[in-house]
Order: sequence, then structure tokens, then C-alpha cells
Amino acid sequence: MKNSPKGFIPVMLTPFYGNGKIDFDALTQLTESYLKAGASGLFANCLSSEMFELTDQERIQVISHVIKVVNGKVPVIATGTFGGTINKQADFVKRVHDTGVEAVILISSLLAGEQEADEVFDQRFFDLLDQTEKIPLGFYECPIPYKRLLKPQQLQQYVATGRVIYHKDTSLDLLQIKEKIAGTAGQKFGLYDAYMVHAVESLKAGAAGLSCIQGNYFPELIVWLCQHYDDVNLTNEVQKVQHFLIDNMDVMHNVYPLVSKYFLQKRGLNILTFTRRDVGSFTPSVIHGIENLYKDYDFLREDLNIKIAV
Repeated sequence: MKNSPKGFIPVMLTPFYGNGKIDFDALTQLTESYLKAGASGLFANCLSSEMFELTDQERIQVISHVIKVVNGKVPVIATGTFGGTINKQADFVKRVHDTGVEAVILISSLLAGEQEADEVFDQRFFDLLDQTEKIPLGFYECPIPYKRLLKPQQLQQYVATGRVIYHKDTSLDLLQIKEKIAGTAGQKFGLYDAYMVHAVESLKAGAAGLSCIQGNYFPELIVWLCQHYDDVNLTNEVQKVQHFLIDNMDVMHNVYPLVSKYFLQKRGLNILTFTRRDVGSFTPSVIHGIENLYKDYDFLREDLNIKIAV
């Protein structure tokens, strides 16, 4: 976000009770753990939060609860578009903004259909801009219902309005990221990369930080990477962290976010593995992979002298 130092913006989980209701006590503990780990902001009500499985009322309740717990320590952003007419989307953007978020995030794939041209997207975005007064906005290239990537020229045009201050990039394309950063230089705007394969290169290119699911396993490690990615005295250690994230990519994505909730249990958080979204089976082989990830992270954390945040 525009007022944040370069750093980590967690894509927050939503804890549930075994009956499927939101566990707000666990959400408090989870929020506090992100803060203790050194997060420079929070992304509430996102895909990791199972936002499509929440009602509008629950979305507002979750966002409001996070903002209350944060109490101004860091900025909070949250998704505010879930399809329908632009009028309908604008109305919910306003509701989300009223909770106190710094920016309301737009899902790029919900402003235009997969086969619709960029011109249609542009028209709807500027219509939404007009209907949401001076509310700061951001973009999330969410893979659901489909992934719609913003072209660097589009993003440059949107940021130039002074209203778009955040972009979560999921292009997996370092060249595009560099073009987006170059095209928005000098603006009150931050690009946050979600893809850990080139996390270090993104940060060196000028990304404002990282916003990735790996932070729902070990947030303090992602914070460490944001702080030390360009430290010439820690080049080997930074490469070790980058390789660790790449080597464990599949393990962390398999039946996510169930597996990350299990991992957080092992860290000491009072969170159940219940998910409203059907993400697949929590098989013995999946459990074995997460158990190994936990052990490997413990070795890495001790090697880097990182304290675990619970």
C-alpha cells in the first residue's frame, strides 16, 4: 500500500469451527500472529480467506474484526467486488470501504468475461471508478473464476488516476512485473508479487513487497526475505530461502488452505483444518509432506536465527 514499507502482505485465512461457522477467536489469534511476524499490512477477505464461500454479511464481519484487532498498527485491504452489475459492485465497494480499509480490492476477472476485450474491461473499470467517489482501490489477478491479467499499459493508465494504490500480481512473468513497476514509477502505488519462484528478483526490480500463500505457513520467513533480499552479506542465506520456497511449492499448494491450517496448528495456533471450499482429501501422503515441511522449516529457521511468531 501507499504508506507501507517494503514488506509482506499476508493473504489471510478464515478460521472456522467444525460446524462451519466463523471462529472469530481464532481469527484474532491469527491476525495477531501476522502482526508479531512483522507483516507490513494485511489482505483480508481474499481467496485464501475462502471469500467466495462467505456471505456478504460474513465478509463485512471478517474485515471489521480484522480492522478492530489491528487497531491501526498496519493498513488493511480487502476484496470488494463479487460480480453482478457495476452498480452492484460499486455498492459493495462502498460497504467494504466503510469498515475502515485503506483500499478496496477489485477482482480483475469479475469486471469482464474471459472472452471480452480489454476495451470492455476499461469501460467498466472507469464506470466503477466514477461510482465509488474517492475510494482508494487495488487489483487482484485472482485465478477464480478465471485469471485475467492486466497489461502493463492498462495498469499504468489506472494508477495514473491516483485512485489505484495496490496490485497483487499473479502473472508469474518477471518481465511483465518489471514493465508494470517501470510504468507506475513515482506514483503512490505498490505492486506485490504472489509468485515465490522469482520473489528475490521481483523485490530487486522494485516490487513493494510479497503477498503469497507461503506466509500462511511461516510469515516471519517472508518478512525476513523482504528485509534481506538485497543484503550482500546474506547472499547465500537469501538463495537458500528462495530455493526452500521453490522446492516446497507443490506441498504448500496441495489441498490448500486446509494444509496451511494444519501447519499453523503445529505452530501452536488454535485453528481447525475445516474449510468451506472443497479442496481435496487430507490423505496420509499429504500429511507426510506437511510434516516434512515443518521439520525442514525448523532447520532453516534455526540456521537463519529466526524466531517463530505465535
